[in-house]
Amino acid sequence: MTWFAHSAWEKIWLLPLLLLLLAAAAPDSARAQGSTAGQVYTDARGGYQLGYPAGWQVMPGENHRTTFYVGPDWETTPATATISLHPLPDERKGLNLLQAGQLDSVWRYVTAGRPRARVYRLEERDEDRFQELRYDYAFDDSARVTGSGPRRTRVLGRRLWREGYEYRLEYRGPDGPDPYRAAAQQLLASLRLVSPGPPSRRPPPPPPQGCDDKFYGIAALRYTNDIWEDDCRTIHEFSSLDPAQPPIIHRRVLPFQSYALAKGFDNCLYAVSKSPTNTPELVYRYNPATRRGEYTSWRLPAQGPGGVWISGGTDDRGDLYFSTSDGNLLVRVQPASGQVSTVWSQDPLRRASYFKALGFAGAGTHANFCFDARRTIYQVYSTDGSLLRINVDSRQPAPDIQPLDGLPERGGYSGILLQNDEFGNRRLFLAGPKAIYQIDMDSKVVARIRRGVYTDLAGCNLFRKAADEPLSPAPVRAPWRGRVLDAVTLQPLPRAGLRLRPVTVSARADTALALTAGGAFSFPARPSNLYAAQLRLPGYVPLDTTFAAATGPYAQDVLLRPLGVGATLELENVQFARGQGELLTTSFPALDTLAALLTSSPGLTIELRGHTDNVGDPQKNVELSQRRVAAVKAYLVKRGVAPERISGVGLGGSEPKASNAQENTRRLNRRVEFRVTGLR
Repeated sequence: MTWFAHSAWEKIWLLPLLLLLLAAAAPDSARAQGSTAGQVYTDARGGYQLGYPAGWQVMPGENHRTTFYVGPDWETTPATATISLHPLPDERKGLNLLQAGQLDSVWRYVTAGRPRARVYRLEERDEDRFQELRYDYAFDDSARVTGSGPRRTRVLGRRLWREGYEYRLEYRGPDGPDPYRAAAQQLLASLRLVSPGPPSRRPPPPPPQGCDDKFYGIAALRYTNDIWEDDCRTIHEFSSLDPAQPPIIHRRVLPFQSYALAKGFDNCLYAVSKSPTNTPELVYRYNPATRRGEYTSWRLPAQGPGGVWISGGTDDRGDLYFSTSDGNLLVRVQPASGQVSTVWSQDPLRRASYFKALGFAGAGTHANFCFDARRTIYQVYSTDGSLLRINVDSRQPAPDIQPLDGLPERGGYSGILLQNDEFGNRRLFLAGPKAIYQIDMDSKVVARIRRGVYTDLAGCNLFRKAADEPLSPAPVRAPWRGRVLDAVTLQPLPRAGLRLRPVTVSARADTALALTAGGAFSFPARPSNLYAAQLRLPGYVPLDTTFAAATGPYAQDVLLRPLGVGATLELENVQFARGQGELLTTSFPALDTLAALLTSSPGLTIELRGHTDNVGDPQKNVELSQRRVAAVKAYLVKRGVAPERISGVGLGGSEPKASNAQENTRRLNRRVEFRVTGLR
């Protein structure tokens, strides 16, 4: 939670004629590369890469432990960041450590084991391929003692878990002003895990329970060094439930270029080389969940002269099929037995009356196909996207061609796939000229959902059997935990009142949260929802603010400022008409809170302090700030506060809190504050 105040192309003939491939070989050992923004450090065997600031030095250690420090001397460096890689204990290497309570463990370590600790942020993320915990906290560091006692240390870090290993990247610096913290935050944010990394120590995953909702496409092109290049080895992963979202990239995971892709009921992908070898070819299996692949023992027959394997598909029984570019050869693979058999060796469409209109020399292809649930093969005519149908059991073609309105008129249709959406409605996906199109099979409405050039599409959720008794999913929550602390002493404030309310029209009821003796609380927030928070405690400045729930479990402390004489606090969201002393209505909630504080604390006296930026005549700015102070005082008096308890001063632009060089910082100087002048 964060707190804040306010065609495919005609692939047989065109792809080989696109741009030349560029190959770049990277050394297997760790290396640093210079760039204008800093340096890139890669540990290929460790499986990670990050960027570190210009002027920082690198000190590699043993067992993938590397330190980055502000140079030139390691002994006296004021700032360091260290990354290390450790194998997890055997009893934990197969666990999802987030589900096993890793956030709870770090929370207890910081709040119970570190003196005067403050948690700025603990946040977990599950990225499917790896899990991560990000943390940011400060504490009194007994290892760094000055004449006035221990210095406060700020710790920012990331822990990532992948394949039975923990990656830990951590920066330590002073809790106060730190000239290196921003650069360190960029260093931490730049860390990414790269493949292949060290060999997996996790046990093999359990077998999948039926075909999932993901579908896949082979990317025909890739963009490298400002140049489009022939690819056909990279796979893009989409969700049938939201196909317009950016795909997950499985970069160059096929050992050969391929046009044909099928998805099995085991949720693995199966591909065969596009090379026109006219010799038997082995089928390659790729597991998107583990990002690993291997050749199967299934060998397809020779394609025939002049043909290549152009498309793959899956039927309602989970059998895999592959077709050649001329449509004359369709082969079935039965994964359960490993049997490979020929379904037909001559294109059934040759018996159709309309075949002469699409089978002439130089015409587009029509061999890209998919299955529906009724044993019908749908093929797409690459020239205009029309649909052709064949019953796979009788080999009988449909009597007519089925055109689709709303598609680009000419060129480059290849991959075709039928999938169910989240409501069980059939959707047809076409890989067309430079985009994927979605067609509602009932209304025939066509929508372009994603740019890109793909040679084939693969999925199988159309054939997934519904569960007998589907369970209702549990409501998703993003638990937030934290503590209410004194902003000066960092001691817990268990007597504080904390109330939360969802920021929606329909939900107005507050929830009062109970605090433990250590000032701790917990709240089951809904992910990404907005909540209004109200904190009250006699002797402290009231806090009214809004926070956005994170997408998962989160931890963050909340600070209350004590009402001590001399304390100066800004009145947030107090706004005026431009260049005038008239209050805007948006200011009233903040001023009502201040009025309530003065009413509940009769011994409290304050001085209002008005500020402007430095634009314009200095004397007029002083006068403007005085008028605004007077407007705030008048509002508070109308709310029942005795006028003698409020003094005021207009300071104009004499005390800026930020730079006046730019408007985005200059506006921070236009403010009203109050300073506590008496408290009894």
